[in-house]
Amino acid sequence: MIKELDVDGVPTLLAPTTGPSHAGLAFRVGFADEPLHRRGITHLVEHLALYSTGVADYHYNGATGVEYTYFHMQGSDDDLAGFLTGVCSSLRDLPMGRLAVEKDLLQAEANGRNQGAADSMPLWRHGARDYGMPSYPEWGLPGITEDDLRAWVSRYFTRENAVLWVAGDGVPEGLKLDLPSGTRQPAPAPSMALPVTPAYFTAHSGVLVWDAEVARAARSSVFAGVLEREMRRELRQEAGLSYTAQASYEPLGADRALVTAVADSLPDKQDAVLGGFVDVLAALRAGRIDEADVAAVVKQRAEALHHAEEQGARLPGQALNLLAGRPVQSADEAIAETRAVGPAEVAEVAGAACANGLLMAPRTRADWAGFTAAPSHSESAVPGTEYASWEAPDETLIIGPEGVSIVRAGEAATVRFDACAIVRAWPDGARYFVGHDGIVVGIEPTLWSGVAAALPWLDAHSPAAVRVDQPPRDPAQIPQPEHRAAATANRREGPAISPLGTRIIGIVALVLAAPIIAVVNGDGPRDAFGIAATIGILAVVVAAGLAGGLGVRRLLARLRRR
Repeated sequence: MIKELDVDGVPTLLAPTTGPSHAGLAFRVGFADEPLHRRGITHLVEHLALYSTGVADYHYNGATGVEYTYFHMQGSDDDLAGFLTGVCSSLRDLPMGRLAVEKDLLQAEANGRNQGAADSMPLWRHGARDYGMPSYPEWGLPGITEDDLRAWVSRYFTRENAVLWVAGDGVPEGLKLDLPSGTRQPAPAPSMALPVTPAYFTAHSGVLVWDAEVARAARSSVFAGVLEREMRRELRQEAGLSYTAQASYEPLGADRALVTAVADSLPDKQDAVLGGFVDVLAALRAGRIDEADVAAVVKQRAEALHHAEEQGARLPGQALNLLAGRPVQSADEAIAETRAVGPAEVAEVAGAACANGLLMAPRTRADWAGFTAAPSHSESAVPGTEYASWEAPDETLIIGPEGVSIVRAGEAATVRFDACAIVRAWPDGARYFVGHDGIVVGIEPTLWSGVAAALPWLDAHSPAAVRVDQPPRDPAQIPQPEHRAAATANRREGPAISPLGTRIIGIVALVLAAPIIAVVNGDGPRDAFGIAATIGILAVVVAAGLAGGLGVRRLLARLRRR
């Protein structure tokens, strides 16, 4: 039985547990709240707040997610009280002397992460805003100041924007949640970068990923379970096409949830996996659902809820429900809602999911299956002065008061200054612009003539509020053009994945930190406004110094959720 209490003005949930006592303090703030030019600020606050805890004998941790940040500890009542009291005290007065060190530690942490199969999906669905943020590295870290941190804490890390949960006999004595006063911060409204759904994009990967936004409800969770059973049966057991065939359900905000499906395959079976998956979706949408599958999933979900209630494991989820504006739901209520789900409810969810689904197709197209290709270029170029590249005479760079564009074969990649999420600036003159829609226009002075004279003009017209200055690069990491004199007659070709893409020059990927960004190179400009530009949209992994022939679409790399 979950009890609702109040501790120092913070809503609190208390429930008994059959295991060790544990407690957590959560705040309604996460990646989705961060603008790209401040990406990483919430994670940085979390690290700084935990620094005061030092090295402890008990188990504790902090985590930053898409919508929430929390601090959790397992131990005795004294340990719980000391840990959470210390976290709140640290949030009141962050150890700013550790700022540079913690930024380095976050970079080291990012370098140790592996990318997940579905990591690029948020960017394609939402662009470079709100719920698209999980696809991006913590690019804002270099520009975050002490004042930025204090303002972020005063807005998000407050009593009214927090919730406490305790699994144990009672609230630990001596616990003091000394947090500043503020207001509850609702989850941001999700942006949409897809003009039409269902949509797809082609990835240079052997993994199929599909996701869909559904209503946050037991029937949607059961749908995810039934989808996984069908995928495993059809793609693995019967056809032998995939080893991994799974689906998950993740709540988002107060009334939304995300269902994600993943299936791997060998290169010669990718088309078959796509076809098999499309057939699975079609069957569920049409109501061809095995009642035994639904019953099995419902039984599993109900048993999991019962066991979680015994161990106090439902507390964190119910605490986050409070922050999302949802009422606390008892285990009996949750189990009853789950048991009420049948094949008709699953088919209803399947229909809604198929209508707004996004598919990452493994090295193939999916328009034949009713999916519309997601935009990989802009609708138009900005007006301005045109410049040609050193090595690609068919590519045109346009610099104007409204933004920057690269045009090739009638298709443009554009970042407008009034819709720019970040400008990453290096001392050597490199500039990388990311638009709200996820399009990236990069500028490498070494790849265009006359760029040095144009940089002051560009910087004066670029949005200063989203500029993030980067540390100097090793000279060996700055891309250099190949033989300029022979460029037009001896252009080095590579496989084109996108109409706007040609190749990677050297290790320009390092410019974008963890991900490697494919770039478009251009010819030297003809006047003072010439700019070296590159458009990076497809994340790849390339060894330092490798010059490759990879096309460009969107920036796909992201940090895995903690």
